[in-house]
Amino acid sequence: MTEQRTQVVVVGGGYAGVIAANHLQLRPDIEITLVNPRAEFVERIRLHQLVTGSDDATVAYADVLGPRVRLVVDTTTRIDPAARRVHLADGDPLPYDYLIYAVGSGAATPTVPSAAEFGYPIADLEQARRLTAVLDAAPPGAPICVVGGGLTGIETAAELADRGRAVTLVCGTVLGPGLSGPGRRSVARRLCRLGIEIIEGAAVTAVTADTVTLADGRRLPSAVTIWTAGFGVPDLAARSGLRTDAIGRLLTDETLTSVDDERIVAAGDAAAPSGQPLRMSCQAALPLGAQAANTVLARLDATPPAVVNQAFTGQCISLGRGAGTIQIARTDDTPLPLYLGGRAGAAIKEAVCKATVSFLRREARKPGSYFWLKGGTRPSAEAARR
Repeated sequence: MTEQRTQVVVVGGGYAGVIAANHLQLRPDIEITLVNPRAEFVERIRLHQLVTGSDDATVAYADVLGPRVRLVVDTTTRIDPAARRVHLADGDPLPYDYLIYAVGSGAATPTVPSAAEFGYPIADLEQARRLTAVLDAAPPGAPICVVGGGLTGIETAAELADRGRAVTLVCGTVLGPGLSGPGRRSVARRLCRLGIEIIEGAAVTAVTADTVTLADGRRLPSAVTIWTAGFGVPDLAARSGLRTDAIGRLLTDETLTSVDDERIVAAGDAAAPSGQPLRMSCQAALPLGAQAANTVLARLDATPPAVVNQAFTGQCISLGRGAGTIQIARTDDTPLPLYLGGRAGAAIKEAVCKATVSFLRREARKPGSYFWLKGGTRPSAEAARR
């Protein structure tokens, strides 16, 4: 008699999706399929390095996926929860017994006039490669404007200035809103040493091919405008009839199970447990991916799945190739007035980037080896409803 095998489809091949797929190898009776639109794994935390040529920000899936994970390079167009099928742009529909929803995040659609036309996002591989070509074509002394004072904007501005580019960084509120005062000052000092002009509390009202206009009427020259203001998520869940939060993250309970279907489990940037999503980051995505896989494994074992249990340690920021800032935080992700900067910060940031891929490789070869820091504070489901 042929052994009945459970079909698990993982939609999305980023940090959360890859660790989830690898972790599922703990059970030999699961057939694991990972669907991703690209044939290579993207190190999103290195995309700012791609634009200056210091890293290609990609890793072969053969290097980070376990031997029992089947990779399907295709785009998921719709999930049919009733039929338990994943519809693809080019291939035949994939049946599933359980689905892990790990589609990640991308650049938010700008609402500023002409920003979508003249602003260059850097949230995915194709966008970063397009920006690289535009920067290569721009004269070395051409003014560059980076819009967005979050970590992506800071790292991109620093990387470019470190290569001798003339950069202005426009922050809608303050520089690094998730940083502590001392951490923010550390970042600002380094950016100033790199020659970056920092403009805080400035709303952008218009973008053209060669200018950025601010709400106070200032017009900044900009041969290349890089748009890093905000992130969004794919609308796949909403298009599939599943409930989401305001920006499209899949609504789940504290076990990462969809509030609409216990056969669908979410992980990473596109998950909103109890309507209270964790900060979009690979620091959250990896543990969420492993925990999503554990929820599936628990259901197959007919045991209650565990609730989300993970903690943050802080934020690692590269400031060019020679410096960085490591912002220390409480386990609930609240920044402390503690940081490590300079070359030591750069070394730690690089070690973290390398370790992130190492975690995927290790889990691919030895499922169950990945571990994460636990004990962070999560709101109760009742509190989230209030």
